[in-house]
Amino acid sequence: MSQDPFQSLSQIREILSQLPNPDQEAVVGALNRNGQLTKPPGALGRLEDLAIWYAGWRGDHRPVIRAPQVLVFAGNHGVAARGVSAFPPEVTVQMVANFQAGGAAVNQLAKCFGATFMVVPLDLDRPTQDFTQGPAMSEAEICAAFSAGWQGVDPDADLLITGEMGIGNTTSAAAIALALFGGTARDWTGRGTGVEGAALEAKAQVVADGLAANADLLADPLQVLQALGGREIAAMAGAILRARSLCIPVILDGFICCAAAAVLEKARPGALDHCVAGHRSAEQAHQRLLDALHKPALLSLGMRLGEGSGAALAIGVLQGAVACHSGMATFAEAGVAGG
Repeated sequence: MSQDPFQSLSQIREILSQLPNPDQEAVVGALNRNGQLTKPPGALGRLEDLAIWYAGWRGDHRPVIRAPQVLVFAGNHGVAARGVSAFPPEVTVQMVANFQAGGAAVNQLAKCFGATFMVVPLDLDRPTQDFTQGPAMSEAEICAAFSAGWQGVDPDADLLITGEMGIGNTTSAAAIALALFGGTARDWTGRGTGVEGAALEAKAQVVADGLAANADLLADPLQVLQALGGREIAAMAGAILRARSLCIPVILDGFICCAAAAVLEKARPGALDHCVAGHRSAEQAHQRLLDALHKPALLSLGMRLGEGSGAALAIGVLQGAVACHSGMATFAEAGVAGG
């Protein structure tokens, strides 16, 4: 990997201060085209809105999705030693090997919808610090992880999905969401890999302890990520921000991905305008987080696997929306009365 593009959080803030916006000429062109297609107005529901949204970000009133990219980041969490997961940290390394061999669910979904796939392991032999004792990462560590996400995005991609793997990362995501949006630890803490009962209550306590231990860092969203996040969560944020800089639309995955994205939105309102929510996961706080981000989900299938799988499945929805918008005939082209 080349030198990290980010050496400080202030450099990330600078990027956030100068985000590109959608191409309004393309939006107007797409709206006009949508009004002439061989269908009653609004008959395709949200598919119409999705196609127009996509057209604006790609600067083309009649776009085609040719090069979706699925990026999965993997990291290990020091807080996993608190017993917050039903699985040991060794599973992260094992699942990275499974991704690399093409054996995970997200591999199948990426292949199904013609997406390229890459997994990026991030210092798996060096977990983050236990955030109940202080910040999970130093500024240098969060910047390195953020840079890995930034550099992982293919500039030639025309759609991005980010996923994650990291035992303990629902605990990290819950802590981030609590710090950003308030409430109680129990509001944001879910079963993750399957913890319940007393173990779930203990997990919520770990989340609360993390905020207490890092109270002096929680006023700034990027420092929230540094204090409570993981390398894979920071990398997802970096990739999502890189996609915005390149005007590449993003489909967000589940609770952990949305927690990463929420950091950007809280740091700069509107930072996620290039994103849609792929699905609502079964992780209990995901809907609460989607509501806070004002992102209605495209799918709700009871999924809670992570690794980008729900967002990868939603590629098909967006492909369908864009195919209808760009491929359908207008009333005039079809010789159909009523246009």
